[in-house]
Amino acid sequence: MNRKPEKHFITASAVIPARRERVYSIIANYKDGHPRILPRQFKELIVEQGGIGAGTVIRFQMSVFGKKQTFRAAITEPEPGRVLVETDLDTNGAVTTFIVDPGTAPADSRVTISTELGVRSGIPGLLEKRLSTMLLRPIYVQELANLARVATGPFAA
Repeated sequence: MNRKPEKHFITASAVIPARRERVYSIIANYKDGHPRILPRQFKELIVEQGGIGAGTVIRFQMSVFGKKQTFRAAITEPEPGRVLVETDLDTNGAVTTFIVDPGTAPADSRVTISTELGVRSGIPGLLEKRLSTMLLRPIYVQELANLARVATGPFAA
């Protein structure tokens, strides 16, 4: 019996002490901004098409448990200035969404990074869920910390 994969979400959020426009422009700029916020697990981000926001296609490597994997993703902006989506083009169809909402203070932003993965059902799926969460959540926490550093620094997006 061939079952449809279950969906699993990994999410991390943080308040970034910078205006939404600045934060979003850093995330959406795959030429200069986004590479500066990537944690060490990401290598060789290459822009294949576009470079800023919707229509961009990127390729990058990620080290997972000591093994390098190459990914390609297409960028869309369902809500330009607020929601940016990276959709995996080659492997598992993972979808990573960046949401930039207003923070509690006028000069703050609340940023959420969320990835939707397809996982198997049963015991193998439980293992996949646990491992993917253990791997990705700390990476997203670091990415958000890097974003806060870049957004409050001298970088002009």
